[in-house]
Amino acid sequence: MFKKQTDATYRPLIDGVQLATLVYGEKTLMGQFSLAGGSVLPLHHHPYEQTGYLISGRIVITIDGVDHEAGPGDSWCIGADVPHSARAIEDARALEVFSPAREDYLPT
Repeated sequence: MFKKQTDATYRPLIDGVQLATLVYGEKTLMGQFSLAGGSVLPLHHHPYEQTGYLISGRIVITIDGVDHEAGPGDSWCIGADVPHSARAIEDARALEVFSPAREDYLPT
């Protein structure tokens, strides 16, 4: 699968958070998240390993109860079923890769 940057379309997930699913295969899915400053991804967990990279902005990502302030260029890996949340300090964009591919994030 190949996708041009101009083909990315966002869909809202929760208030202030949008997702553009970029590419996916059998085992992974990569998406770009846009988070409005002040938005919060509540504490949750899922059966997917999640690896992320902050493109722009600043966020606080809490992984298994530990807060990490992230800026552009910072990255993380969250194991399957590990509780995590995030809060956007300012408008931010992040790339996230999920394994296995999240069916709920596939384009409709």
